[in-house]
Amino acid sequence: MIWNPEMESMPRERLGALQLKRLQQTARRVYERVPFYRQAFDKHGVKPADIRTLEDLRRLPFTRKADFRETYPTGLFAVPMNQVLRIHASSGTTGKPIIAGYTRADLSMWAETCARCLASAGAQPGDTFQNAYGYGLFTGGLGFHSGGELLGLTVIPVSGGNTERQILLIQDLKPKILTCTPSYALTIAETIRTMAIEAASLGLKAAVLGAEPWTEEMRKEIEAKLCLKAVNIYGLTEVIGPGVSCECVEVQNGAHVYEDHFYPEVIDPNTGEVLPPGTRGELVFTSLTKEALPVLRYRTGDLASLDASPCGCGRTSLRMSRIVGRTDDMLIIRGVNVFPSQIETALMRIPELSPHYQLVVTREKTLDELEVRVEVSPEFFRQIGGEILVDETHQADHAVHELRRRIGERLRGALNLNTTVTLLSPGGAPRSEGGKLKRVVDKRKL
Repeated sequence: MIWNPEMESMPRERLGALQLKRLQQTARRVYERVPFYRQAFDKHGVKPADIRTLEDLRRLPFTRKADFRETYPTGLFAVPMNQVLRIHASSGTTGKPIIAGYTRADLSMWAETCARCLASAGAQPGDTFQNAYGYGLFTGGLGFHSGGELLGLTVIPVSGGNTERQILLIQDLKPKILTCTPSYALTIAETIRTMAIEAASLGLKAAVLGAEPWTEEMRKEIEAKLCLKAVNIYGLTEVIGPGVSCECVEVQNGAHVYEDHFYPEVIDPNTGEVLPPGTRGELVFTSLTKEALPVLRYRTGDLASLDASPCGCGRTSLRMSRIVGRTDDMLIIRGVNVFPSQIETALMRIPELSPHYQLVVTREKTLDELEVRVEVSPEFFRQIGGEILVDETHQADHAVHELRRRIGERLRGALNLNTTVTLLSPGGAPRSEGGKLKRVVDKRKL
């Protein structure tokens, strides 16, 4: 099912004309209303009137995540706060979160793109869908909620967690569509197995999965264990949230970018040069219709490629590949963006610790787990008798236990994640022959 055939199946020539018109409007908007963009335009010697073709977009400056931090909280907004109907925020960044504002028109557009995602998965008016994305500041829950209602679905706003209750609702209410992270879909599947429930009896037809990296192997496992089709979505707070692109259930080979609202580019992350379709590089998005928080050439840090070949579903938009990596050291754990520098900031505020740490990410079962291994300071090491003990009946072990508890609380506050904390003696973290400490060890078997 195509939710909006006029836009999703528009001939490329007409689409290009629409994109140019909307790009010109956006360029004027940000130049007139956002001091950051006015200064950036002036620095590059560009005026909105210079945008005469889509290729002229390349003359405009990039927007980076650091620009959001430097203008925190609302310095990139293009409307006054009395026109902002809702605020969302990123799930985790270095330092303060990315704050995203939405006008009434923004919320309407967002519901439209999320409705397209659900329709791409095969949802039709009258179907029931269970939304297991988190509600609140995270964009996933409310974004898909609005899209489901616009599409005419019966929405079960269960949010994340409480897996047995999720399964009870699936059994009793028979939703056809499930939305959640891929790792949580596997958690539901494993719980169904332990409860001796036949997955085929649940009646699920499709799952719309995203917010963390996953592979074709995971797709096959999810589809086999839940007896459904799984499609991949893509979105990010800086651009809109979920609803930037989504796979079609007919082909399941690349996520269709909603180009009437988001103009995609792929660039060489080192030179900034725009790369042709089919070439892997850094994804860049320009919003074409957003009012509260329009962004020009936002560098996502995600590595992917664009596919311009026709799709069997009938949509004419470019398709983006799966995300195959990052240009920075960001990790995505249970849908939360985690930067090593963010963890370092939290750890270095604890005097008993040294600046030497290592992050180990695993996925032994279905959910990502983060272990933070950190060396204690020489002073604390001497204080506890020269070894990291585990018997908490010993006085020194009480000090170790208390330190681990404090670290866990500090990290939970910084990341909104539970972590496993392992204390190491000074010099205990593994180093290379050159003495370099490997900060991140990602052991996930995606």
